[in-house]
Amino acid sequence: MTTTIPNPTREQLSSSRSGAIGGLVAAATFIYGIALLVTSLTDYVEADTTVAESVSFLVANQTTLFTWYLVIFLVFGVAIIPLARSLHRRLADVSPQLADIGAVFAYIWAGLMFATGMISNIGITAVADLAETDPGAAEALWLSIDAVTEGLGGGNELVGGIWILLVSIAAWGTGRLPTGLNVLGIVSAVSALITLVPGLSDVGIIFGLGSIAWFAWTGVVLLRRSNA
Repeated sequence: MTTTIPNPTREQLSSSRSGAIGGLVAAATFIYGIALLVTSLTDYVEADTTVAESVSFLVANQTTLFTWYLVIFLVFGVAIIPLARSLHRRLADVSPQLADIGAVFAYIWAGLMFATGMISNIGITAVADLAETDPGAAEALWLSIDAVTEGLGGGNELVGGIWILLVSIAAWGTGRLPTGLNVLGIVSAVSALITLVPGLSDVGIIFGLGSIAWFAWTGVVLLRRSNA
C-alpha cells in the first residue's frame, strides 16, 4: 500500500535539500574516483603491479594520490551523512526499524571512509619519506597500509551495501522513493554483498556504477522534494 508524504515542515525541507546535495556530491566523488582509476592510476592499481612499482608510482604521484583519497573517502564520507539523515527522516514514519538500522550502517560507513582516507593519506607521506632511505621498509609499510585500507573500505562493500539495501526495502511500496530507484538500490546492494565472496571482488564495479546512479537519482528526488 502506497503511503503519501505529508506536507513537509521547513526543517524537513532543509533536511531534504542537504540530503540532495549529499547525494549529488557522493555521486560526483564516485565518478571522479572511477575516472582516475581507469586513467591516471591504472599503473598503481593493476593486479600484476609489483610492490616496488607501486611504491615508485606513489613517490612520483603523491599529489594525485592524496587528492584521490581525499575525494573518494573523506569528501564521500562527509556527503553521505546528510543524505543518510534525510533518508531516515523520509522513511522513519513508514518503516521505523529499517530506517533506524539503515541510518546506523550509513554512519558506520562514513566512519570507515574517514578512517580509510586518513590512514591512506598519512601512509602516502610515510611511505614516500621512507623510500628515500630504506626502499625495503617502504615496501613493507605500503603492504601493511594497503591491507588495512582494503579491509576498512576498499576490499569489500558490505556496510554500504547493507545501508542501500535497507533503504530500498524500507521505501518499497511506500511512495517515499520511486520504485525504479528501489530496484536499482537492491541490485547495487546485492552486487556489493557478493564482493564478500573470495575471488568475486571485481563485482564491486557493479556496485560502484550502480551507486553513481543511485546517489544521483536519490539526490534529484530529494532536491525536487525540497523545491516543492
